[in-house]
Amino acid sequence: MDRMPARPMARVETSTGPTDRLSPADARRVLLRLQALDGSRPRSGSAAVRRMVERLGYVQVDSINVLDRAHDRILATRLAGYRNEHLRDGLEGTRTLFEHWTHDASVIPAAWVKHWKHRFRRHRQTPREDAWWNERFGGDPEKTLRSVLRRVRKDGPLRTRDLEAPQGHRGGGWWTWHPEKAAAEHLWRCGQLAIAARDGFEKVYDLFDRVVPEAAARASSSREHVDWACREAIARLGIATAREVAAFFAAVPVAKVQAWAAQALRRGEVVPVAVESASGSRVTEAFAIPEWRSLAAPIESDEIVPLSPFDPLVRDRRRLERLFGFRYRFEAFVPQAKRLHGYYVLPLLSGDRLVGRIDPRFDRAAGVLVVRGPWWEREAPANRRRLLETALDRLAGEVGAGSWRLEPVSRS
Repeated sequence: MDRMPARPMARVETSTGPTDRLSPADARRVLLRLQALDGSRPRSGSAAVRRMVERLGYVQVDSINVLDRAHDRILATRLAGYRNEHLRDGLEGTRTLFEHWTHDASVIPAAWVKHWKHRFRRHRQTPREDAWWNERFGGDPEKTLRSVLRRVRKDGPLRTRDLEAPQGHRGGGWWTWHPEKAAAEHLWRCGQLAIAARDGFEKVYDLFDRVVPEAAARASSSREHVDWACREAIARLGIATAREVAAFFAAVPVAKVQAWAAQALRRGEVVPVAVESASGSRVTEAFAIPEWRSLAAPIESDEIVPLSPFDPLVRDRRRLERLFGFRYRFEAFVPQAKRLHGYYVLPLLSGDRLVGRIDPRFDRAAGVLVVRGPWWEREAPANRRRLLETALDRLAGEVGAGSWRLEPVSRS
């Protein structure tokens, strides 16, 4: 891939005073290295998966399985030889990981339970304050919650299907939960139940303190919680705005991040920077970890890496467009006739650029990975065809396909 020569670092005046002006390539490389997308790919195993989850901060869980599960794709992208049992050991064996909520359902280091207790408390108000939940709990939410919790305490781990719908309940839709299912989901979100295992992809609920060894840990103080949320987020983003830090764990509001950042700047724990956009249309004031320069060197690997739609790099669409000039929309819930690219489109990373996208599905009956596309960006490397073939060889092996087939799309 052609690389632009390094240029001298510019100094500019911002609202925080004189600061360094970074190119979007500088910011991309810092983010990619911290997000383990620099091509290093250490060998997988149970301990390696635990370390990777800790490095990323969380790994999103999703049920869509046209290729493989989102959490498996995120980890397989970063760990050579990854297998699902490596993750399952941390969740169901050593219990060093647990499932809960960030911006969505995610795998999280169990050592952080004391910070999740703030989230548990917020969720406990849901039945009283949220009409959507109230509708699903039925006429007596507190009674339903007590009943489900009592049953799990007495009978042990229960699957969703073990929680029977009341007589006369009409289901049929994804979100038409019966009261007992809604109660179990709520009790999970407020930290009284935990996901002890998954049967296929179905949740198996048990009491939180029977699943998570750190369940008895004292909740962090409000000040400790804010400091943790901001410090751990910027450590994984490298360079970010207050909005991006707040959105990382969805744990604290932007105003508290701004107050934390002002103090961290005075202490020298972060430094002010100004980041150019990929379009060149604007400059964004942000803050960065002090060692960002050592992470901004060119990334040598130019292999093509297909990324999950739920990858931490892809999740923030505004940041993706600002730094990579790559506009992405997840179209699984868009009517087919209105999709621009496809149902489950994977962005293609090469070096420090997003160079294209593909729409894959695994035809399990035939054992074939079927790939619509590719759609290339202008920045795609000259040897993109060879790089894509290598990437699809690896992707097919990771999902268990014996071969792959491209289905070119019309460019009209």
